[in-house]
Amino acid sequence: MNMMSIGQPVRRGEDERLLRGHGRYTDDVDASKQARAFVLRSPHAHADILAIDTSAARSASGVLAIFTGQDLDNRGLGTLKPIMPSKRSDGSPGFVCTQPLLAQNRVRFVGEAVAFVVAETVSLARDAAEMITVDYATLPAVVRVDDALTSDAISIWEDNPGNEAFTHEVGDAASVDDAFSKAVHTVRHRVCVNRVTGNPMENRGCIAEYDAFEDRYTLRATIQSAHGIRAILAGQIFDQPQSKFRVICDNMGGGFGTRGGCHPEYGLSLWASEVVGRPVKWIAERSEGVMTDEQGRGGLVDAELALDENYRFLGLRTHTKVAIGAYFTSDRNIGSTIAGLGGLAGVYMTPAIHARVTGVLTNIMTLAQYRGGAKPEPCHIIEVMVDQAARELGINAAELRRRNMITPQDIPFRTALGYLYDCGEFSKNLDDCLEIGDYEGFKSRHQGALKKGKYRGIGMSNTISGVAQVNFEHAEVRFDNAGGITLLCGAMDHGQGHQTTFRQVLSDKLGIDADLIEYRYGDTDKVTTGVGTFNARCAVLAGSAVVQAAEKIIDKGKRIAGHMLEAADSDIEYGNGKFSVIGTDRSLDISEVAKVAFQKAKLPPDIEPGLYEHGDFGSDAGPVFPNGAHLAEVEIDAETGKVELIGYFCVDDAGTILNPLLFDGQVHGGIVQGTGQILMEDVNYDPENGQLLSGSFMDYAMPRATDFCHFELVTNEVPTKHNPLGVKGVGEAGTVGSMPAVMNAVNDALHRIGAQQVEMPTTAEKVWRAVQERSGI
Repeated sequence: MNMMSIGQPVRRGEDERLLRGHGRYTDDVDASKQARAFVLRSPHAHADILAIDTSAARSASGVLAIFTGQDLDNRGLGTLKPIMPSKRSDGSPGFVCTQPLLAQNRVRFVGEAVAFVVAETVSLARDAAEMITVDYATLPAVVRVDDALTSDAISIWEDNPGNEAFTHEVGDAASVDDAFSKAVHTVRHRVCVNRVTGNPMENRGCIAEYDAFEDRYTLRATIQSAHGIRAILAGQIFDQPQSKFRVICDNMGGGFGTRGGCHPEYGLSLWASEVVGRPVKWIAERSEGVMTDEQGRGGLVDAELALDENYRFLGLRTHTKVAIGAYFTSDRNIGSTIAGLGGLAGVYMTPAIHARVTGVLTNIMTLAQYRGGAKPEPCHIIEVMVDQAARELGINAAELRRRNMITPQDIPFRTALGYLYDCGEFSKNLDDCLEIGDYEGFKSRHQGALKKGKYRGIGMSNTISGVAQVNFEHAEVRFDNAGGITLLCGAMDHGQGHQTTFRQVLSDKLGIDADLIEYRYGDTDKVTTGVGTFNARCAVLAGSAVVQAAEKIIDKGKRIAGHMLEAADSDIEYGNGKFSVIGTDRSLDISEVAKVAFQKAKLPPDIEPGLYEHGDFGSDAGPVFPNGAHLAEVEIDAETGKVELIGYFCVDDAGTILNPLLFDGQVHGGIVQGTGQILMEDVNYDPENGQLLSGSFMDYAMPRATDFCHFELVTNEVPTKHNPLGVKGVGEAGTVGSMPAVMNAVNDALHRIGAQQVEMPTTAEKVWRAVQERSGI
């Protein structure tokens, strides 16, 4: 018997299969008679397409079909479209410029798809693509956001001079202006948040098949929402009912937000299958993924913090300018810049906040959510500004935080940006984190490092973000007529361990052997509905949906058991997998009740046969608020500028911890991705011609295990009442907390030696130059 309960450190049941190479990733699957596809991409960031000659390629060996932008009009396929309303700074509607599946007349970033080649093998398709002649007339490219907003900037779109796609504002500008007018101290700083790319272990890809007999499309792809992608393909690309589409994703090697969109190759592959009458597989090469996966983060943030004579925050003002890429073609392009702005309030009692975000069109790849969605950036901004203020005003960074922090007595607390914090122990998180990290002993460690030619710094963060506010999630519990159990869920699993976690929840709620529970997800023909995996939402929404479904199973089971035991429904209780008559030793196992549930003759006349129930949980109370304090300690090599992470400590409150092992894994991964951005990761384009300079792992620095120290993780469980499990979500906590903590540590080390601060990524060269300039060398 494998009886699981909530809170147990249960090892992931899926790991053995995956570690033995028995997973089912997209490229593991080969369809009968499948063809292969290759995408011909633009080598230019900005150019007119004068002509495309595909004649030689069409006659090449093994070529089945070639598609160009002109063919799109003939087929009548649509494009992605943003649904979220937006405006520009002058009040006019946001400038929506949708990206066609294949470029038409003009290309606007390096890597934009120009032709889609289908052949018997991928090598033949690649060879044929090289035979296609494209006559380009190159145009000037605009890459940097500040350059794109100048009065004489090149227009990416001729009918949108100035390149502004949208401007979004939150907060009360007048109140902030008033706060600054009363301020004794004002701190100003430009925070630079660089662009990164997710680089999941599994490359983007799909297998598409059109069944002419059923007039139906099937897509197997690397995606974070099967039902969401089905809705986009049906409604926006093909303009057909969703019932004509089946979308599947079994295992996927990482998502991180970058797999959340409906990429052009998915629609192209389905269209190609329709034309050639065979399944079509397309798998991106690694360099292709670095170039054309939706990228994350990025932005220049002009921030100002107003304080009174006692260093209490009076107001915060920010203006973020973000290069969203060449197209404003989906909600992902705007949502990734504005959805997390509430995090600017942090855990502080700042009475007035105003934030402005300007989305700017440039000749680079489009922007979308990356781990943490739009939340790490605002959290980073406020925490960096707190340290900036502490340095400028000569006050200890921890003390400045304490003076402004929301206390348990203040909760529930509504921030100046409208978030309502329902629970949390923010001061305790910080105090506990500083204690386990021996913050008071740092001075001696700093002196010891100097003797070894190292500059040591320490940095902290105390962050909070709202998660799991998007829609709902679905779960279904099905018993069969032999007593077997299947749990189906609308959330996707690409490394989170949902099979283990949700079986654990169901085992706990029903008191049943977890080994008897089959888990299914990622197939729109098997799972009725679902929203997907992102925004740290699954433990909150999907976990709660499992609880709902289990409670319905118990309610129906009580009625059936009461009939079988000849007792009133109200006299039946449930526990440890059994229905019992209260005060007696008469009971029935849930499997016995399940078997009878499928025998109509043995049921009361008012009960339908079967034992299967669903839960669809979405909280009306708004988001939940995971929060935590992080402390990072770094050393800078005086001769090389290399930054080494020496110590990392954190205290995170994610509400009820369903599985401590999986909790730690999520936090570990988040810390690595956040720290990787601060220390090394960077998408880098040539500012003159828009060429991607970091197009492979030779140039894009990926963090390795040797770049990190041991992480000391502590939990502070403060359950929320917004869902039946009390969970708050942990998938983004490590990233949100680590970025400002590590950034602050690096700049603390530089500040202690009189060097100018740096912005991310803190590469050895950048830090070395700061040290040298301080030394006058």
